[in-house]
Amino acid sequence: MSWQTYVDTNLVGSGKVSKAAIVGLQGGIWASTPGYTLSTEEQNALITAVKNPEKAQAEGVRLAGQKFFIVRTTDRSLYGKKQADGVVIVKTVQAILVAEYLAPIQAPETTPVVEALADYLIGVGY
Repeated sequence: MSWQTYVDTNLVGSGKVSKAAIVGLQGGIWASTPGYTLSTEEQNALITAVKNPEKAQAEGVRLAGQKFFIVRTTDRSLYGKKQADGVVIVKTVQAILVAEYLAPIQAPETTPVVEALADYLIGVGY
C-alpha cells in the first residue's frame, strides 16, 4: 500500500480527519492531503517536537502556517488545539503521523483513528 493510500483511506477516509500528512523522522513528506503543505521549517520543528514534547508544550507547533497549542503529550503522541479545531501527532518507528480535525469533529473521535494507524505501522516496522 502506498503512503498516500494511508492518508486518503485510513486517515481522511475515516471521516474523522480533515487534513493529514506522514512526515519521515529523517525529514521529508511521505504523503499528504492535497493542498496540505508543511514547510521544511515546520517539518523540522515537528521532528524536534516529537523528540522534545516539553518544548512543544511550551512553544506550540506550527503546521501549514497555523499555530497549535499542545495541550497534552504521551510518550509518542502530541495533542494540540487551535480554537475549536485540533491536531493529533503520533510518532512511529520511522515517521510522524499528523492529523488535523475541524469542528464539529472532536479529539476523542480523531485520536483512536490516528493511534490505530500508528500501532499498525509500528507493528510492521514503520
